[in-house]
Amino acid sequence: MAFIQMNILSQNLMRTVPVNVILPVDKQQMPGMPAREEKPYKTLYLLHGIFGNYMDWVTGTKIMRYAEEHDLAVVMPSGDNSFYVDHPEAMNNYGKFVGKELVEMTRKMFPLSRKREDTFIGGLSMGGAGALLNGLKYHETFGYIVSLSGAFLIEELPHRTNDTVNVLERRDYAESIWGNLDQVAESENSPKYLVRRIKEENAEFPEVYIACGEQDSLRDVNLDMYHFLKENGVNAVYESGAGAHEWDFWDTYIKRAMEWLPTENTGLGRNSGNVGI
Repeated sequence: MAFIQMNILSQNLMRTVPVNVILPVDKQQMPGMPAREEKPYKTLYLLHGIFGNYMDWVTGTKIMRYAEEHDLAVVMPSGDNSFYVDHPEAMNNYGKFVGKELVEMTRKMFPLSRKREDTFIGGLSMGGAGALLNGLKYHETFGYIVSLSGAFLIEELPHRTNDTVNVLERRDYAESIWGNLDQVAESENSPKYLVRRIKEENAEFPEVYIACGEQDSLRDVNLDMYHFLKENGVNAVYESGAGAHEWDFWDTYIKRAMEWLPTENTGLGRNSGNVGI
């Protein structure tokens, strides 16, 4: 399993961004395993949560093992605390970066499939919300979306005030991300707005996988988003189980999400933990 750490200069962010890439090009077949056909890899663009960075998925889950088992390339960028939305006035266009620029750049660099049905986007918490938002916004690029414990906050934003010491719940902090909180629900920063627009255009929706822990404070908004997607004709799946907003849950459900995605799933290759003896 090749693990590549790199820095790329982003036109949409006007700075250098660290990115991790998992690429199973060096996977050694175990005895009796069929050889993989020589072809581009299906790819999952995987987003971290708030306070995180490009290392989170590697240190918090067994993502490398799961990727090797499924012959899946995984691209993990740093997205700061941006919620992966665009801020054109500050040249911080995180949506354009993950939804367009990063895809185009990594396709030039690595043997990745350019097919929509082979291109996936996912994430957890802030990244789960960002994955759904940009998977819908760039629905011509992404065929599948994975959202774990998505921080779907749009509908409660207009009710925020600055009467709290928790910066993440302050109105001024939210405005620095989404702009006018009274207008965000009817903007491209709202997944529900994008669903309605795609429906009006009679375009094809990506398929969506949502999972959230039974003890997670975001459970209700995740269920609400799932029901909204289903009611509007999106092919969506919802799964839940014991767990809160934490890595044990995300490790379990990114594995389940990969089983849901249309990957090749040819099994683990020979490695230090799987020597075939």
